Amino acid sequence: MEKIIGKWLPECEQVFTPQSLAFIGELHLRFNPKREDLLKSRKEKQNELNKGVLPQFLSETKTIRQSEWQVAPTPQDLQDRRVEITGPVERKMMINALNSGASAFMADFEDSLSPTWSNVVLGQVNLMEAVRKTLQFTSPEGKNYLLSEKTATLLVRPRGWHLEEKNVLIDGRPVSASLLDFGIYFFHNAQELNKRGTGPYFYLPKLESHLEARLWNDVFNFAQEKLNIPQGTIRVTVLIETILAAFEMEEILYELKDHISGLNAGRWDYIFSVIKKFRKNHHVVFPDRANITMTVPFMRAYTELLVKTCHKRGAHAMGGMAAFVPSRKDQKVNETALAKVREDKLREAQDGFDGTWVAHPDLVPVAKEVFDHVLGSNPHQKSKKREEVKVGAEDILNFNIQSGKITYVGFSNNISVALQYLDSWLRGTGAAAINNLMEDVATAEIARAELWQWIWHEAFLEDGKSISPGLYQEIRDQELKKLGVIEGSCLHEAVEILDGLVLSDEFTDFLTIPAYRHLDRKNNQK
Repeated sequence: MEKIIGKWLPECEQVFTPQSLAFIGELHLRFNPKREDLLKSRKEKQNELNKGVLPQFLSETKTIRQSEWQVAPTPQDLQDRRVEITGPVERKMMINALNSGASAFMADFEDSLSPTWSNVVLGQVNLMEAVRKTLQFTSPEGKNYLLSEKTATLLVRPRGWHLEEKNVLIDGRPVSASLLDFGIYFFHNAQELNKRGTGPYFYLPKLESHLEARLWNDVFNFAQEKLNIPQGTIRVTVLIETILAAFEMEEILYELKDHISGLNAGRWDYIFSVIKKFRKNHHVVFPDRANITMTVPFMRAYTELLVKTCHKRGAHAMGGMAAFVPSRKDQKVNETALAKVREDKLREAQDGFDGTWVAHPDLVPVAKEVFDHVLGSNPHQKSKKREEVKVGAEDILNFNIQSGKITYVGFSNNISVALQYLDSWLRGTGAAAINNLMEDVATAEIARAELWQWIWHEAFLEDGKSISPGLYQEIRDQELKKLGVIEGSCLHEAVEILDGLVLSDEFTDFLTIPAYRHLDRKNNQK
């Protein structure tokens, strides 16, 4: 029995029809038990890692890695993905992203969306209108935003397997957020997308194994059959943003081979996953996050392996995020930052990536210029096989960062950014411009994970000062004072959440789980 317990918004009538709710109920009852089993497997794997067992390439899937096979051919409107823009399923941002000149737009229910009930419901309405080209917005100042005739190809990122949506119950239990986000979008839009010569395209986040990919594939097969959509119509790109998934990239492609178009190097969450998975390992204590660049050994190894793996199997290799938000006032800041963006995108293009991500429309031409120079008129560079790349488990696990230090500035910045982001997220905004960067949950995750790691391992600042709970509390109070009083602020709740994450003896796997409990208090969703 399906039941909405969140506030009944006017838009719920359109989103949660009896038919769409029944479809979600069927998805949940059929696939949620396996989802829960896989989450238990994550905990078992973590226990092994805590005991010092290092991950390896799987011996039981060696034949998959050694045999000849290819993923399904890529649809025409996903052939050229040289620049993709991402952002939450928020009306104005969606229009600007779809009109930005990017090849594709990833509309996000995950890391850049604060999952208030209204954001989730209105996000689905916005997607329905985007698919039908009727999406529009009028600002309080009276400015009208309309979709251009030519827009970016639309992809949707549902929330990860670990999350639930507490405002929708199936037989008295919260529904899987993944199945809800996917199912509602697919139910309302799959046939319409097909009529328009495109399809239901998705990004899949936070996978940790090929078995988790297999579950998604089972969901896709069932959903297509249930709604009489031809098998293979769904196309997905998987974010490789956990270190365990890096050991199973070929297997993930194989499990989804009838539905997958590519893999993406989700760099920020990948760094976070290393801290999380090796939380108890004294040999894996990172310096300031600013020192963890794409050229350090473990990041270089995983991205080069990703390109090689994708091109070997006929899939797109998508590069990481450029999060810079251009300043309207400081041209010098822009010049310095844009030079770094170009350098980063040039490295990706030369490494063989077929496209890249940006967070702001003003970065689309910057990234496009770099990839245009390398790709020319070719839609991708899958012919660049990177056969010279040899990456072993020891390379993926090489966490040495030369000259890396834990500084007072880095420590303070982690606290400040985590507090500012949590404040924004609790107020319903999941894409927050902080220090000229468009931040999402991943940055806050790295920041709070490093703080926990430094305290738990009793690390030292570069000046020799011991990192302790007391030092954290002292600097936290200083950073709070700098932030000052913000009208409508949720900083009090942000401090409560961050303290709980940083000062706990045990590491919390996802900050969004404890933070989610606070959302209803500030956003009146019950």
